[in-house]
Amino acid sequence: MNILMVTNTFTPHVGGVARSVQSYCDAFRQLGHKVLVIAPHFEGAPEHEPDVLRFPAIEHFHGSDFSVPLPAPVGLQSRLDDFAPDIVHSHHPFLLGDTALRAAAKRQLPMVFTHHTMYERYTHYLPIDSERVRRFAIELAVGYCNLCDAVVAPSTTLADCLRNRGVQSPIEVIPTGIDPQPFAQADGAAFRRKIGIPEEDFLIGYLGRLSPEKNLVFLARAVAIFMQQQPRTRMLLAGEGPAREEVQRIFSEYRLSDRLHLVGLLDRPELASAYQAMDGFVFASQSETQGMVLAEAMAAGTPVIAVAAPGVRDIVRNGHNGRLLTKEDTDLFVEGLRWLYDQPNEDRKRLQNGALDTSRDFSMSRSAERMLALYGRLMAGHNKVPSNHKRWLAARHRMEEECKILHNITHALAEALRAEPGLQPRENNE
Repeated sequence: MNILMVTNTFTPHVGGVARSVQSYCDAFRQLGHKVLVIAPHFEGAPEHEPDVLRFPAIEHFHGSDFSVPLPAPVGLQSRLDDFAPDIVHSHHPFLLGDTALRAAAKRQLPMVFTHHTMYERYTHYLPIDSERVRRFAIELAVGYCNLCDAVVAPSTTLADCLRNRGVQSPIEVIPTGIDPQPFAQADGAAFRRKIGIPEEDFLIGYLGRLSPEKNLVFLARAVAIFMQQQPRTRMLLAGEGPAREEVQRIFSEYRLSDRLHLVGLLDRPELASAYQAMDGFVFASQSETQGMVLAEAMAAGTPVIAVAAPGVRDIVRNGHNGRLLTKEDTDLFVEGLRWLYDQPNEDRKRLQNGALDTSRDFSMSRSAERMLALYGRLMAGHNKVPSNHKRWLAARHRMEEECKILHNITHALAEALRAEPGLQPRENNE
């Protein structure tokens, strides 16, 4: 099978979508399939990538670590013709997401879209942010879903949310899997020694992009309050992003800078060891649809303390692998940390085993098999176009797709303008 992946974020960008796309690409190739990735250029991208077609892009858009793709590079269509994809899989409902729709329409191919993100929680990266902009993001994504043959939701809570918002295309729940091998070889004790954390200290950790949508200001303050109450506690943050300085400021405010360990970006083996070094993984993001880091933490046997959100509810279970907090509340989060801290060794071991048990449901091999099965069903049910009609039908479908894309944008804009300032989305997406 020849699989075309189209994404606005890809390596070396650090983030859940980029890692998800890369993980699926690796798994598909190991199973003998061919994959071509279309993505923008990012700073630090390799010069020669045989299976990646990069769009020129505006890097670090609006001070972020994202790239905004520019018009298609010369040779795009010939490259796609040479690759001859059997299916198109898009990972964003805008920018290169429209390129994916056009590629599928021109070649009469099945079109799959994975809804990775609560896009309305990322509008602060735009020059203008408002409730109307957030409503536009919701409506645009819903309309995009309905232009696709199938939508992949990484969690059941997201699938329910999408149906409530008006998605009518078939929705398949397939979480992004994780590779268990690095975790089997991890050495948390060695990682602690490397960064100077005593074996007996209670280590709280977070790993991921240090960005506003991850709710790190709330998280840092709650952890800092708990750490003030317990002197043998420390905080580990792995990752980079614009929220780093704000987190440092909060720990400085609480006079805890010497117990905050910022280790930056880590490679895969180090990531697994960092997870294993933690006594508890903390998470407060409301923008996730799955939260791959939760499954990764559990693959290292690390219990999770997290605020309930789409995707989070699918993996964190009270008393089995951590603590799921019903709402974003500082006192509640501090109490959750204190609960984990006070667990006897035997009960903490039970939580660790529960985390390991949960992680087995999120293996990459299982996720890849389910995704390939979806591809196969879509391809089997897709109408084949006679060769003598292909050119005429391709032109017609390309024009129809352009009209659909334009209609989706104008409809989303109209809905956003109709919404009153301060109006909440019509469904509960928490």
